[in-house]
Amino acid sequence: MASTLVANRARAVVDALVACVQACEACAQHCIGSAEMAECAKLCLDCATLCSACITLLSRNSRFADELCRDCAQACDACAAECDKFDDDVMRACAEACRRAATECRQFAAA
Repeated sequence: MASTLVANRARAVVDALVACVQACEACAQHCIGSAEMAECAKLCLDCATLCSACITLLSRNSRFADELCRDCAQACDACAAECDKFDDDVMRACAEACRRAATECRQFAAA
């Protein structure tokens, strides 16, 4: 669960984003070194970076958090789509974490 310092409205999205960062970092490391998975590694790193930035803005209740959440959802969708191209447990876990984060980000931004 997110820290009590995070506004109640943002807790679920922060939790999903933390899980997504962890899954994306693990997946990127898993993909590094494989030419076939190079695009996946790049997308995972981009997604993890955007999710981390989103966590920071949500934690400080930034007025830019909603907008970044929308962008983050798009990155999560792209990462999930790329991971879904491979039949691999690490990549399936990453895709699922990305889809959950995308859903939470959209719900937060729409509220």
